[in-house]
Amino acid sequence: MTLKVQGLTKAFGNLVAVRNVTFEVPKGQMIGIIGRSGAGKSTLLRMINRLADPTSGRILADGDVDVCKLKGARVRKWRAQCAMVFQQFNLVPRLTVMTNVLMGRISYHATVRTLLMLFTSKDRAYTIRALQRLDMVSHALHRADELSGGQQQRVAIARALVQEPKILLADEPIASLDLRNASIVMDALRRINKDDGITVICNLHLLQTAKDYCDRIIGMRKGEIVFDGLPSELNEAMARDIYGVGEHGAGEPADDEVDLAFTATQTAESAADSVPESKAKAGTGR
Repeated sequence: MTLKVQGLTKAFGNLVAVRNVTFEVPKGQMIGIIGRSGAGKSTLLRMINRLADPTSGRILADGDVDVCKLKGARVRKWRAQCAMVFQQFNLVPRLTVMTNVLMGRISYHATVRTLLMLFTSKDRAYTIRALQRLDMVSHALHRADELSGGQQQRVAIARALVQEPKILLADEPIASLDLRNASIVMDALRRINKDDGITVICNLHLLQTAKDYCDRIIGMRKGEIVFDGLPSELNEAMARDIYGVGEHGAGEPADDEVDLAFTATQTAESAADSVPESKAKAGTGR
């Protein structure tokens, strides 16, 4: 599925969170959207997923479907095709991992069947397969609140996978994770992108993470796109402009958020060298 975002704007009263954003997404690309907090990254993804309606502009899927005009059942169908993974996981703590992932199949069933948890054998097969891919099948009968943050995020990705999406949106999926779990989650997203051909659009704060994993980087600042290109084309001067480095004047205290953004992020392979377990085993621990 291709995606064209044309002149997309979102205003909250006098505050313009996203301003006249235009870009195209070819099928199967992995895009990292970077920028500091308040740059409009999350608002942009929420509009693409139709969790928020734009003030103006269009989002075209496969050239002719205007996502912004979809209503009712067609919106629900779009959200199944354009799955979203959130920073805070959004799992139901008291339910098992298996049940949380099965919730990704609700768009394929009537409301009554969903309320009664009447999922099919096909649904369960999709769920087991997704958990296997995320190395979480051994936790299928555990409650979600028994898992670590990294494990919960992998469950959230599995839930998105069983929706059979064509596009996967990830809003700061590693922001609350430690280095090892962040690497495991980013590796999983990259495998899904490459093995399944699913387009991945991922909001990221760490600059190096975007360079390590993404085919293309979009830089946002104050609601506008200020960079759109290959990771190799993003030099330090451009990155500093995206994050507004040095705007507060010489001699002023360092900006912790900007410092964090420029912190190098190890890939999972290099992180695995620093621990005795293999990466696969490390991913299953709490």
